[in-house]
Amino acid sequence: MTRMNEVRFLPRLIRLRDAPSYVGMDRNRFNQEVRPQIPSVVIGIQGIAFDRLDLDRWVDDYMRRNGRPASPSEGEALWDVIKVQGFATGMGFGTSKNKSSDTRFAKALARAASKKPS
Repeated sequence: MTRMNEVRFLPRLIRLRDAPSYVGMDRNRFNQEVRPQIPSVVIGIQGIAFDRLDLDRWVDDYMRRNGRPASPSEGEALWDVIKVQGFATGMGFGTSKNKSSDTRFAKALARAASKKPS
């Protein structure tokens, strides 16, 4: 329970252990995609943190690169609709053009189904 006069705010520096959840990722993806892109701040001897504003800028850039405008204007959809050209061959979804992968999949499926539980 918070008191009426208590002020809540986000910290400016976000520790390494909390940064992945702040941007909505698991730790491995954060270390691969985000961490190399933004500067870290050393806290004490072993502490590592990131500036919240740098994390916010990275997320804005990520969304912009992946088809979402950073801030939609009045009446604009939040996510852009991207028109995709249909298949030139007329094949539907789920149809494989590679017969060898179909054969390998069928063999693997047969092996998996034939194994007896231990």
